[in-house]
Amino acid sequence: MAQARPYYADRGLSAAFYDVVTAADARLAGDVDIYAGLAPAGSSVLELGAGTGRVTFALAERGYSVTGIEIAPAMLEKARARLASLPADVAARVELRRGDMTALDLKRTFDLVVCPYFTLAHVPAGTAWRNTFATAARHLASGGRAAFHLPLLEIMRMPGPPPEMVVMDQPLPGGGRLNLHVLERNFREGVGRLDQVIDYVERDANGAVVRRSAERLTYYLADPEPLAASAGLLQDRDPIPLGGVGEIRVFRKA
Repeated sequence: MAQARPYYADRGLSAAFYDVVTAADARLAGDVDIYAGLAPAGSSVLELGAGTGRVTFALAERGYSVTGIEIAPAMLEKARARLASLPADVAARVELRRGDMTALDLKRTFDLVVCPYFTLAHVPAGTAWRNTFATAARHLASGGRAAFHLPLLEIMRMPGPPPEMVVMDQPLPGGGRLNLHVLERNFREGVGRLDQVIDYVERDANGAVVRRSAERLTYYLADPEPLAASAGLLQDRDPIPLGGVGEIRVFRKA
């Protein structure tokens, strides 16, 4: 088993290059439009797993008031740096806070809760999912919606590419490149758990390695409906396909 640090760790490269990777991932295209379509313009939104602010800031630019919750300090630091560069009117609609989505209580409600880009899948299916749905329900106004982007089971079951294969090659400022390799990929059917080790390799303009970091990315998958229902959240519509690798599950608080 490859030695690897956790994803989004302070000294890792997954947080440092999160914006590069998500900007290049066409499979996320259209997700902000979907979230924006779940609540009227000007509504209040709680984002669970705000990362570096990709969805938070995009919704704020559309007029939503957004509170972004992120547990990883390295990600939150980048989000706060980006927030400082936003136009004042957009920044005024954003609040960023460190917090754990499985045990959050802001003592207020929102019109919409979003949990994008497989954030829920980062925590074990079971108690952690049940607690996250309870968090969403606790922070939703009556009739409000909660949207969770989850991976598809058939994608999680797929075997990994050869470790030497470059699965992403993106330009960096200054002429360098970011290369990603999948060193390990294993799916445990009985528990719905996908373990991957992703090798981040930063190269300079001459192709020499500047930094590299092997990082362990784990996803969990289960049927969300019973766990959501236990929190009083009922399915609002059929799952919304996104990018061929996932779907957005939408629930409503009665």
